[in-house]
Amino acid sequence: MSAPDHYAVIGHPVDHSRSPFIHERFARQVGHDIDYGRIDAAPGDFARAVRDFFAAGGKGLNVTLPYKQAAVRLVADLTPRAARAGAVNTLSLRDDGTLAGDNTDGLGLTRDLVYNFGIAVAGRRVLLLGAGGAARGVLMPLMGLQPSEITIANRSSARALELAAEFRDAGAVRGCGFGDVGDRPYDIVINATAASLSGETLPLAASVVEAHSFCYDMAYGKEDTAFVRWARERGCVRSAMGLGMLVEQAAESFFIWRGIRPDTAPVRAALKVELSLEA
Repeated sequence: MSAPDHYAVIGHPVDHSRSPFIHERFARQVGHDIDYGRIDAAPGDFARAVRDFFAAGGKGLNVTLPYKQAAVRLVADLTPRAARAGAVNTLSLRDDGTLAGDNTDGLGLTRDLVYNFGIAVAGRRVLLLGAGGAARGVLMPLMGLQPSEITIANRSSARALELAAEFRDAGAVRGCGFGDVGDRPYDIVINATAASLSGETLPLAASVVEAHSFCYDMAYGKEDTAFVRWARERGCVRSAMGLGMLVEQAAESFFIWRGIRPDTAPVRAALKVELSLEA
C-alpha cells in the first residue's frame, strides 16, 4: 500500500485551524488517501518552513494569516486570480519541482454568500473591513458580483486608499480609515481583519449597520466572534461567521490538488456540530 499524500496548513498561529478536519472529510468522501497537518511558522521562518515541507515530499499547502502576501514571492507561477489579489492561500508542487500559487478565498466567500446564505450582492453597498492579504483575496470576486459600490475601511487609511486605487479599474471602490466610513448604513459588511482572533472590536460608528444589513466575519470561532456580537448589539439581525467560506475555499483547494470537487454541505454541517460540542 502506498503512503498517503501529504498536505498542511501553514500560518502563525495555526493551532486553531480547522483545515485538517475539513480536508480529511473531503478525502474520506471521495475515497482519497491523504494526510493533512498544521505547520506553525514563526515570523522570519515562513520561507524555510515551506521549502522544508516540499523537500520532504509534501504535495500542497494552504497558507493562512499572516503569510498570504509573503507566499507570492515563493512561487514560479501565479494564477490570474492570485496575481490580481497579490496574495496566495494555496501552494501546489508542480512536476518540475517548482511551486504554483493560487487564491481560493474570494471564490469561497462568494459561494458562501450567494449559495449558502442567498445574499444578492448586485446593486448593494458593500463595506469591506481591512486592507491586508485577506481583503485582497476577496476584493476582485466581490466586485465581480457587481455591487453598486465597495468601501474599503482600514485602521491605516493609506493602505485602504492604496488598495482601492489598485482595483479602481474593476468598479466603484473607495478607501478610507475606520472613522471616515460615513453615516449611511451598508447593505453588506464584511470583516476581513484579524481583530476577531484577539476578541478586538473595531472602532466603527454604529450607523454603518441597521436591521436590514448582512454582516459577515471571515473569522470564526466556537462562539460568536467580537464582530458578530458587535453587529447584533447594533440591531443587525442577519450576521454570520466564516465557517462556510472556510469550507468552500478548502473545497476549491482540494479540487486544485486532487482534481475532484467534494460536496461541501455535509462537511459544513459536521464542522458546526464539532464546534458546538467544543463550546
